[in-house]
Amino acid sequence: MATYQMNFNQDFTSLSVLSPTGLRLYSIASQDKVEEIFAKDNTEQIRIVERLFNSSLVVLVTAQKPNCLKMLHFKKKQDICNCFYPSEILCVRMNRQRLIVCLAESIHIHDIRDMKILHSIENIAPNEQGLCALSLNSHLAFPVCQNSGELRIFNASKLRTGMTIRAHDTPLSALAFSPSGALLATASERGTVIRVFCVKNGQRVQEFRRGVSCVRIASLVFSASGDFLCASSNTETVHVFKIDARAVESVELKAIADVAAKSENSANESGAATTAEEANKTAAPVASWGGMFSKAVSSLLLPTQVSEVLAQDRSFATVQLAQGGLRHICALTRVQKELRLLIACEDGFLYVHEFLADRGGACKLLSVHDLRGALEDVIELQLSESVLRSQIKSASPASMTSMTQPSLTLLKSCAASVLIENPDPTQDNSYASILKGDQADAMSDSAKFRKLCDAIDTPTKLYDERQFPPVAIAAKD
Repeated sequence: MATYQMNFNQDFTSLSVLSPTGLRLYSIASQDKVEEIFAKDNTEQIRIVERLFNSSLVVLVTAQKPNCLKMLHFKKKQDICNCFYPSEILCVRMNRQRLIVCLAESIHIHDIRDMKILHSIENIAPNEQGLCALSLNSHLAFPVCQNSGELRIFNASKLRTGMTIRAHDTPLSALAFSPSGALLATASERGTVIRVFCVKNGQRVQEFRRGVSCVRIASLVFSASGDFLCASSNTETVHVFKIDARAVESVELKAIADVAAKSENSANESGAATTAEEANKTAAPVASWGGMFSKAVSSLLLPTQVSEVLAQDRSFATVQLAQGGLRHICALTRVQKELRLLIACEDGFLYVHEFLADRGGACKLLSVHDLRGALEDVIELQLSESVLRSQIKSASPASMTSMTQPSLTLLKSCAASVLIENPDPTQDNSYASILKGDQADAMSDSAKFRKLCDAIDTPTKLYDERQFPPVAIAAKD
């Protein structure tokens, strides 16, 4: 069975489907409509695909050139630029300001507007999986140790090194920021426990128990609102956990108190400590029966491990998959104003589930979309032959011989033209370009900047009603 590499964009409105034969981009308009907006032959053996929100900018990494990042304006079918790195590219992350390229022992931070390298994080712990996460407000998280689940947070916007968090005892396998960038979810190679940390002070906010058996976490993602956390693995169950708003508020109050305490001088240290202590007392406690019960049990001098297990929250909602052992990528977002759980499987299907935010429970399957594309040769050829026979029957005997072969050739070419090849860059015929004598194979920095901006700021009339960024679109109108 052919496997498909599925990947959502940053706001879960688009899905890329990569197979050994081709690349397709789909727009998720509704639970019943998934529209193909781009197709490309996979002659270059594409390994990594990332689309920037609903813009026209797509980045590709191929197996033929694993150290080259290729930027594409897919709606105009134009190459923007190619960026080369000293070793194989393992992961690419993007938001509205930054583009992150993760290698095995270094991370490179670009300004997405002109692709200039702003900073490089060198000599990091070997990261063979290319594990890293980028928030919408440009917080970057990546592992710093091979033997434990220790990670570092880096401010990619201000280019400042942040705190180090020891999230797990075993190496990390998944990282995910909340949409606001205030929370960071982590999972280790065991996959039994998922933890949520506050980005401001590194304090643990919540801990969830996924199960008791060790699994590989395939997908860890917050909902678009940040109220839920979804996790999938190689088992038959997808878990959705509920983020405790009062626990988050309590930790954030403590973070504010800690900042206030640090800003006080030595003469007012006692007053600052009192303020922080009062903030912790007035903050709402964690609204978890498991948490309150664990405190009561801890008072009975039970082992610390038992208390921690009792404090772990269980899943709020679940999905039972038809088959385990496959890789599933999840997204919890609103589709036509309704909250839906999207599960993209490596078998080439997209499953849309109902999600009840008020009571959780088992999620009902609403629709299934086959994104594998048209079957090659057999079905396409049979359909063409049937159309050809109908045309032959309706045609006159004199024209039958002359039309048979050309019509069959035309229908075959139409069926094959579903996959669009990447053409050469279109020549710029503007007045400025004619005066400068720009060549397609020698693009200047200004031309590259214009193409990048054009890919990011594509007008909404081409395909999407919601293009990035909305401010630039409003200014154009």
